[in-house]
Amino acid sequence: MRLAVTGAAGFVGSAVVAAARARGWEVHALTRREWDVTTGPMPHPPPVDAVVHAAAAVTDWGDPAPVWAANLHGTRHVAGTFPGARLVHVSTASVYDPFVPTVDAPESAGPAARHLTPYGASKAAAERLLAGRPDTVVLRPHAVYGPGDPTLLPRILGAVRGRTLVVAGDGGARHTLTAVATLAQACLLGCTGPPGTYNVGDAAPVTLDAALTALLHARGLDVTVRHVPVGLAWALAGAAEGAFRALRRPAPPRLTRFAVSQLGVERTLDLTAARTLLGLDPPPTSFSGADEW
Repeated sequence: MRLAVTGAAGFVGSAVVAAARARGWEVHALTRREWDVTTGPMPHPPPVDAVVHAAAAVTDWGDPAPVWAANLHGTRHVAGTFPGARLVHVSTASVYDPFVPTVDAPESAGPAARHLTPYGASKAAAERLLAGRPDTVVLRPHAVYGPGDPTLLPRILGAVRGRTLVVAGDGGARHTLTAVATLAQACLLGCTGPPGTYNVGDAAPVTLDAALTALLHARGLDVTVRHVPVGLAWALAGAAEGAFRALRRPAPPRLTRFAVSQLGVERTLDLTAARTLLGLDPPPTSFSGADEW
């Protein structure tokens, strides 16, 4: 198998590169240094059988222009560069409606028409862009974690104050989390499996409190998790966002409506399609080794 991977130096892309090379595949690791996907199609692309498109702007704060440039226009350029290859597009469960709980969501529930952030909106637009492209697989993971995590883990740890972590909701909301190794496996299965859209996640959902407790324990942290009602957290987050925007703060507030919507209510995915059609057999959620992430 001849494979190209965009975003090959990133969190997901590097995991895909390592997994593919472990299988003995010929891998073209495309980093921004080799090709910035926002600038246009690649002038002289390598001949490949499949492309895993993992390059993306993953943020819920700041200037929306770079997010749209990477996630929508970058996807257009990747598809145009490799018109005859299988395209595995790494999307996100953020394409589902953020204003209502996601309960064992089937793939048909997205992409939604409304979004809280340019990230969710641009990823949804990229999926619509690819809807008519043949030989395409779209993967929707939720809350990807693991070694090298640049987003989820730092944000959780950054929210700890002293020995306290305050979260939205009562802690009982169920979540489908996605180990980066499981997502990498799904990407490789997508290179040869049936075209279509697939949710990707760990074997079974976990509650927010169970996940946080296990993660903090694995990191060796003595932290008490406290809870704020979702409605109050939403109002506080909205006020904080307004203040930060008025002051033109480059960094997000500790609490955003996106974070409340993603953690405070249920976000679970139906994995039937990935299991039966791609042959994905994900392990349970585990934070083993998190002290080294």
